Amino acid sequence: MEISIFGLGYVGCVSLGCLAKNGHRVIGVDVNQFKVDLINKGLPTIVEKDIDTIISEEFQKGKITATVFAEEAVLNSEVSILCVGTPSSSHGHLNLSYIYKTAEQIGEALRKKDEFHVVVIRSTVMPGTNKKIGEIIENSSGKKRGVAFSVVSNPEFLREGSAVKDYYNPSVTVIGGDHEVALKIVASIYEELEAPIEITGIEVAEIIKYVNNSFHALKITFANEVGNICKALEIDSHHVMQIFCKDTHLNISPAYFKPGFAYGGSCLPKDLKGMVTLAHDHYILSPVLNAIHDSNENQKRLAFEIIQRTGKKKIALMGLSFKEGTDDLRYSPSVDLAEKMIGKGYSLSIYDKNVHLSKLVGANKQFIDEHLPHLSDLITNDPMEAIESADIILINHKNFDGHKHKSALSKKSAVIDLVRIEDLENLSNYHGLCW
Repeated sequence: MEISIFGLGYVGCVSLGCLAKNGHRVIGVDVNQFKVDLINKGLPTIVEKDIDTIISEEFQKGKITATVFAEEAVLNSEVSILCVGTPSSSHGHLNLSYIYKTAEQIGEALRKKDEFHVVVIRSTVMPGTNKKIGEIIENSSGKKRGVAFSVVSNPEFLREGSAVKDYYNPSVTVIGGDHEVALKIVASIYEELEAPIEITGIEVAEIIKYVNNSFHALKITFANEVGNICKALEIDSHHVMQIFCKDTHLNISPAYFKPGFAYGGSCLPKDLKGMVTLAHDHYILSPVLNAIHDSNENQKRLAFEIIQRTGKKKIALMGLSFKEGTDDLRYSPSVDLAEKMIGKGYSLSIYDKNVHLSKLVGANKQFIDEHLPHLSDLITNDPMEAIESADIILINHKNFDGHKHKSALSKKSAVIDLVRIEDLENLSNYHGLCW
């Protein structure tokens, strides 16, 4: 395939070499004549393991060239990959002027081209940039998106120092677009890589790198805070985290990575508080650990605000324990929400197949007696009884049989889902908590 790469910085140079090594003919584009001259001498524009050898070898084969002229590159390629810099401001906003200017140049070149052209955004950009770039190309080319060209989002996940290795060994290749032919063309570029290709919506592809890197930053900070606390206690923090990482069932795994309602139960709140207290008692700052509780409380607040916006006061809670499959009500976010609603004058009916008042004992019974002393007047063993008595249905448990009750739910003022029952998402009165 004939491919043009716009921007010969870190990502652009690595992409240029690796694509050529994979059999493509690649032309690099940059406003910096010095970078262009380097490529045209078979030299890389960056210092990175293995890329010097790759650039040299592929240049000798005649598969790599470079130019300062955007039109030349577009007219001699089927796909243009944007690797232009998008520097960040001190407030976190991106300077997109370079990538917008590049889009304008591509559009102007497309005026002279009859063949369908695919523009791929490899640069890190905020959601909405793909759409904007499409509009810029339409305006500057006089041609219509989806007819003469398409814009595809294909974020990179290259680490400095191991970029070539990362290019050839990705965990997943993410491609977001709205044109089937364009998506197939871009996917074919990566068909030699032994990694799954995830075809998705444009906005998902645009935000995923921010999610990845934010989590990486969180992991580093979390480990550092654990290390600081362990050091104060004269505990080997590296040994602690080594054991931590051995748990691939819960710790290093997809477990818990589902946006939804707040956590609760007898363990997470207690043990988090204990860890924060350890830090405090040893005069250790732990801002990330400290913020977890506040963030969890915010999720409860968001749920209540959705309920408030309906303007209705009769609520049915489908699930009361802190998670499905248990009768444990201690520190249940659903109990907190129910308690708040009662305090605000809401009328509640509650269904939870695992909660039987006669079987509540010990700390579990004591907790509910303190927080929902009139639970016996609110709870029912019949889900339809709870549903029929309410205007708003609040779903707190994943095991709720949405399909069975879908008809009844469709007649309510609102169905507010805190756990994501996908079978209910097509209801016109459906509201997801954070989706």
